[in-house]
Amino acid sequence: MSKRPNIIYILNDHQAFYGHGEMAGGPKIKRLNFESLASEGIKFTRAYTACPLCGPARRTMLNGLFPHSHGEIKNDSNHPYEKDIYLDRLAEEGYKNYYYGKWHAGPGTAHDHHCEGFSYNGYSNPYLKPEYKKYLKKNDLPSFQAKIKYSFQSNLIEDKLYTPEMSMYSENAIGVMTTPIETHEAFFLANLACDTLKKIAKSGNNQPFHMRVDFWGPHQPYFPAQEYIDQYNPEEIPEYPNFRDDLKDKPEIYKYEHHYHIGKNGRIIIPNPLPWSTWQRILAFNYAQQTLIDEAGGMVLETLKELGLVDNTIVVWLSDHGDSVGCHGGHFDKNAYMPEELVRIPLAIKYPNKIQAGQVCDNLVSNIDLGPTLLDVVDISFRNSVHGKSLIPLCTQKNADWREDLMCQTYGHFTSHLGRLVVTDRYKYIWNDGDMNELYNLKDDPFELYNLINNSEYNEVIADMKTRLAKWRQKTGDFVTKDMIKGKRLKIS
Repeated sequence: MSKRPNIIYILNDHQAFYGHGEMAGGPKIKRLNFESLASEGIKFTRAYTACPLCGPARRTMLNGLFPHSHGEIKNDSNHPYEKDIYLDRLAEEGYKNYYYGKWHAGPGTAHDHHCEGFSYNGYSNPYLKPEYKKYLKKNDLPSFQAKIKYSFQSNLIEDKLYTPEMSMYSENAIGVMTTPIETHEAFFLANLACDTLKKIAKSGNNQPFHMRVDFWGPHQPYFPAQEYIDQYNPEEIPEYPNFRDDLKDKPEIYKYEHHYHIGKNGRIIIPNPLPWSTWQRILAFNYAQQTLIDEAGGMVLETLKELGLVDNTIVVWLSDHGDSVGCHGGHFDKNAYMPEELVRIPLAIKYPNKIQAGQVCDNLVSNIDLGPTLLDVVDISFRNSVHGKSLIPLCTQKNADWREDLMCQTYGHFTSHLGRLVVTDRYKYIWNDGDMNELYNLKDDPFELYNLINNSEYNEVIADMKTRLAKWRQKTGDFVTKDMIKGKRLKIS
């Protein structure tokens, strides 16, 4: 067996910060495999995304840089790769790279970065690809299908059977799978990954490998199987604390909403026109989708154990960003705002004989730290300087020197916007260019109901948070202005 560790990297897409529903008294989302992994290693409770949007966050996870530096500031900006990415560095060091799933990190695919596997340009739709059709034929399975139960877009009809045929698998709807669970994209990807692990084990080749599995879910559409839906009773989901937020003390960016039923002329309807009973159903499907994805990821971990590859493998499991579903007036999907539901992410790491099991870490970490961490495990680094730090010291040292605050960025999504966030153990400050700024005491107000930005009692806190943000922008070279982002391209320094 290779002395250099193998790497398994599992990435969920667009996963709502799972702790918030439980904090509100709701049911615990069943993510047994993620929790098992965390119990065998370390779980990070204050993990954030660098940007609450797929393309920017996914590029950041490749190179450890904030979006202002790597240039992929919006989905499909397609800024060229001008800095190191960890996949290429691993390949240079003799690693065999495998990649299964969504790319959506800029131009090209994982195949352009020394990877074998299943990867297509952009967001894409796995159900349209020849590899998926081959998988169905091999396993005598029908094409994926779901019955629509609720839709946030007018062209999807309730109680009608639906087969995803759009170029992007991102329909704004919930529904019930009517085909076997093996037809779901998550199980398709997990099966591809497991087949490769079996081939690696059978070959006896000691070449170290890195394998990434990037699921399309739990991003909408929420199309779980009935067996997962049955695990959640919608009536047991209490009203989310900021669901009735009237947004009076929020910046304008919170008031934009383009989805059918809940928005009018691009603005969210306040109070929300959908009764909480409808949102209970939507959230139940969301939770069920998370449980389904967790089971698919668990297949990869179980295969790793069965093949005896666990002891020399580091496993990381996280999400690219969160999901605003039901929050702050009842939004769906995401946009330009940065509430905790969108910027907090799950993150766990297991590394037998290196990282002590059962650890829980409350330090401020980010997915800017993933690339540096994976390279640190291999005793290499990026050739260029990066903004992230290796998490290994936090995992292995009781009193590791670590950051006291953390920055997050946005350039908007459907609504273009320039925003910056800095968070400490207690406070969260958001600078919104041309709009109202925000300050929240997360210890006392975890659901961000009370914007303290105009409260004179917090002037010293606001000044301190502004200083902290200025330091982050200074040390990362973040001098981006609205004029610079109009064309969605930046000159990278």
